[in-house]
Amino acid sequence: MKVLVTGATGYIGGRLIPRLLAAEHTVVGLARDPRFLTGRQWGTIEVRKGDVLNRASLDAAFVDIDVAYYLVHSMGGAEKGFEERDAIGATNFGDAAREAKVQRIVYLGGLGVDNDDLSVHLASRQHVGDILRSSGVPVTEFRAAIVVGSGSISFEMIRYLTERLPVMITPRWVTTRSQPIAIENILDYLAGCLGLPESAGRIFEIGGPDVLTYGDMMRQYAAARRLRRLLIAVPVLTPRLSSYWVDLVTPIPASYSHPLIEGLRSEAVVNDHSAEEIFNVKLIPYAQAVRDALENLRSGELETSWSSAGASLSAGTTLSEGQGVIKEERRLESTASTRQLFAAFSSIGGNRGWLYANFLWKFRGLIDRMAGGTGMRRGRRDPDALRAGDALDFWRVEDVQPGVGVRLRAEMKVPGAATLEFTALPRPGMGSMLVQTASFSPRGISGLLYWYALYPIHQKIFSGMARAIVKRAESNVASARSDTEA
Repeated sequence: MKVLVTGATGYIGGRLIPRLLAAEHTVVGLARDPRFLTGRQWGTIEVRKGDVLNRASLDAAFVDIDVAYYLVHSMGGAEKGFEERDAIGATNFGDAAREAKVQRIVYLGGLGVDNDDLSVHLASRQHVGDILRSSGVPVTEFRAAIVVGSGSISFEMIRYLTERLPVMITPRWVTTRSQPIAIENILDYLAGCLGLPESAGRIFEIGGPDVLTYGDMMRQYAAARRLRRLLIAVPVLTPRLSSYWVDLVTPIPASYSHPLIEGLRSEAVVNDHSAEEIFNVKLIPYAQAVRDALENLRSGELETSWSSAGASLSAGTTLSEGQGVIKEERRLESTASTRQLFAAFSSIGGNRGWLYANFLWKFRGLIDRMAGGTGMRRGRRDPDALRAGDALDFWRVEDVQPGVGVRLRAEMKVPGAATLEFTALPRPGMGSMLVQTASFSPRGISGLLYWYALYPIHQKIFSGMARAIVKRAESNVASARSDTEA
């Protein structure tokens, strides 16, 4: 089938596309800015420009489409008025799908009983399904509660609250029951429905095998991270008051956190089990889904997140936080080629040193050895070449893409997990761009304090090192030109 995926830059859409390609469907990604879909390791997809809030932009996007996935919502645009934008987007999408004679729309909505207690957010998600059905195009709607996976906004809220608060004064909504579902199972349902014609025109409630309270989910997350956490329930904290507290202790924007917390006042449990009867999906328990998410975090395999859209495409430095990871990314332009830039950063460490403030690197290695760590004594296997698995001072080479990039994982003693990544990107015309990304996943409050206490020093060191790498690559260019002229 030829499949259109909206929300291709987002958390669900970005993970669904590889599944659809693996099933040999032809995939078309829809994005307001197609540049944000460049560089994804998906394989071959067609990218079309379109915005569900702009009806005229959708006609060209729907040409020759068999099935369209609707995986967008307006919750992050502003704290108020998202339900109106949701309705407009769904109306435009349904109309365009009907006029293009699309065979089916697949939609992921929210799980909850439609009654007076349903939050504005969940009511809007269910209303979107009604609007899509009113277009006359058969709709397969999946309704899910908390999606468990590294990068899911609802799971990130659990992660940040548990990591950062050793003692939590919790409101009544932490006792509300929910049926969390692993991201892998969400993708099983979304991709699998295309092979089941009988799933068209139906609403499916989907969830994992465990029914848990929000408090249960935080306790199980803490157990997976070996953190001790105390939850003290009090009756006076309303969802609105709780949302302001979430604003203070997590990086999640209020436009996301407030509607989500309001939605926690009503239960989100599967009552209709028809999805389990029709789909052959092996449900993943919550504890296993948490371990899978943490393993993805540890290995650096972070595919997408709720904040994926809008990544920087120009030179500069950005500090961001998401999926339990704090990232500082630097982008520096260079006149050197990507090959020369790769050679410069893949030869750092060992006897050659780290190109900037090498005495500080040695001092950090001494501190690590005193604490029982590896220190800087291991050096490197080869002065110029790296391969996955190599020791590099107190780092371990996790991945090498020849001519493109290197990812290192810290093996010094730190209260968390740290990685350092270098990538050489081509620039239009001539030259290249160095992308240096320092990432840290803090373990509990001690990890967070460690990062921010040392951030000014790390900022200076990594900034100087990035400039030195570019300078070294460009000096190699100058040397090559001199040799040619001679």
